[in-house]
Amino acid sequence: MRITDHIQCIDFPCVEARQESYLIPEVELDPTTVRLMLISETAPNDRKDYYYASCDALFARTTLQAFQEAGLKVTGSQDLLQKGIYLTTAVKCGKNDYAVATSTITHCSSLLEREITLFPNLKAILLMGDVAIKAVNTIARRLNEPRVIPAGSTYKIRGGIFTFQGKRAFPSYLQAGPSYGIEKSKQRMIAQDIRDALQIAGIY
Repeated sequence: MRITDHIQCIDFPCVEARQESYLIPEVELDPTTVRLMLISETAPNDRKDYYYASCDALFARTTLQAFQEAGLKVTGSQDLLQKGIYLTTAVKCGKNDYAVATSTITHCSSLLEREITLFPNLKAILLMGDVAIKAVNTIARRLNEPRVIPAGSTYKIRGGIFTFQGKRAFPSYLQAGPSYGIEKSKQRMIAQDIRDALQIAGIY
């Protein structure tokens, strides 16, 4: 299955997003093998930085570092896929400013909702940063389901037990891009969140 055959933005209504950097994961995989999904913030402004662009891509490097610090032996995004770990973003376009508009998150959450349903054996979802958390909460609200992640700082709520449609949801910090590595304490917390998610997903 090719992800891009099943998820597409047609109308591009988000005027404040960088539509020229629109990206859906361009990978082919067996959806039944995916047990852990990592959702970060937005697509990079430069396609060369995306998860599946190359092993040297910025998103790939910082994310691989996070998984390695969690104890997983991987050297590339394909290694993660082979282990049943799928990487994506909550918002499929890049951003112009530091913040992401709520309207953009709401619109893109429809794409993310369809993306999540592609994986019947998904056990855990890593929500890396506030945008990913807000996107999944938006999906739950649209489905008339309880809020997945409660309001509050990530520092206070991470480590709690949260679920979304029978899957464990782990609120954490943004791991992809240049912001990663600024605070060593956040690196340690990200690694712990990934370890916990890997355990729930049965990936070692």
